[in-house]
Amino acid sequence: MTAPRTDRWSSGGAYESYIGRWSRLVAPEFLAWLDVPHGRRWLDVGCGTGALTEAILERCEPRSVVGVDPSEPFIAHASAAIADVRATFVVGSAATTGLDDAAVDVGVSALVLNFVPDLGDALAEASRVVSPGGEIAGYVWDYAEGMELLRRFWDAAVAGDPDARALDEGVRFVSAAPDRLAAAFRAAGLTGVDVRPIEVPTAFTDFDDLWTPFLSGTGPGPAYVASLAEPARNALRERLRASVAAEPDGSIRLVARAWAVRGRRPE
Repeated sequence: MTAPRTDRWSSGGAYESYIGRWSRLVAPEFLAWLDVPHGRRWLDVGCGTGALTEAILERCEPRSVVGVDPSEPFIAHASAAIADVRATFVVGSAATTGLDDAAVDVGVSALVLNFVPDLGDALAEASRVVSPGGEIAGYVWDYAEGMELLRRFWDAAVAGDPDARALDEGVRFVSAAPDRLAAAFRAAGLTGVDVRPIEVPTAFTDFDDLWTPFLSGTGPGPAYVASLAEPARNALRERLRASVAAEPDGSIRLVARAWAVRGRRPE
């Protein structure tokens, strides 16, 4: 039986062990690519547990960073984890941040653009709150192919439950592709639009390190696992185990590819 299409985002700690730890590896590469001058005001849309905000604080010498996310538990997690006085975390959405016009110089997002109900509305809001000439950018996983952890998981899920294909993030998030991201940014009136891949290693100490985060219920894959009866859940676990090759020491090494996109609000 297939779970309803509901993405649960109820635990910051669970998200960290599931996907957040890999987003933290992409963030430095993403920020190096943007190469924003120091002293700028930043907005982190869909800040989640604060992985990208933390990287901005560590690497970009910002004047300030506002993290916005619709999940109160995630905002609470980020607020508790990041004590830097330059960072502020508030509940809000990509389409309704609550910020004033031209309140920031840079608007970024990590693993969010594919989840927003209307990407055009989100980019319109970003264009409103970012100052003229400011940067708007983000990154999303290559769900269809290059984010190997999720690709292996959904392939194993669909092999045992063909109806799970409707929940497969590679099927759901067709916008998470370079041509579609670039088209959306250009349609929003942004200039100098560019897209590039960012690949990072995802190393697991053993299969349990890979599988256990899928039992948390936080995120699309874990929400699907939570919907399964124990026999089906165990069968999925073994199909996934068979799909990943372990090193002699039991570790599993995969690759995670993200698509990064950037553009500028016209002067």
